[in-house]
Amino acid sequence: MDRILIEALTVETVIGVYDWERTITQSLSLDLSLATDIRPAAATDDLRLTLDYAAICQRIQQFADEHQFALVETFAERLAASLQHEFPISWLHMRVRKPGAVPQAASVGLEITRGSLPKNRKDSDP
Repeated sequence: MDRILIEALTVETVIGVYDWERTITQSLSLDLSLATDIRPAAATDDLRLTLDYAAICQRIQQFADEHQFALVETFAERLAASLQHEFPISWLHMRVRKPGAVPQAASVGLEITRGSLPKNRKDSDP
């Protein structure tokens, strides 16, 4: 199993439980690991045969622009479902951090894993 990595993607969105948070945008930092089989793309050098991480990053920012949530948990859950619906992602692991949410911490956040990993393959499989 191969994984596409997107690390430290920063998006701006309206998120938070306090009234003042509903009037501003705040940064979220995302790390994603997306399961896919890169062999077809690697064999042909064809972007259409793999996950286009630029398109995924663009979709994540669009999602953040279109939605406003109170909880980081809701943002993560709904984003994961959206990505799995719109892209051929059978499994993903996502970390979402909200920097500055708690003064004593650099950031707070969560990690979620959704979907199922493909069965292990032998390196000799086509």
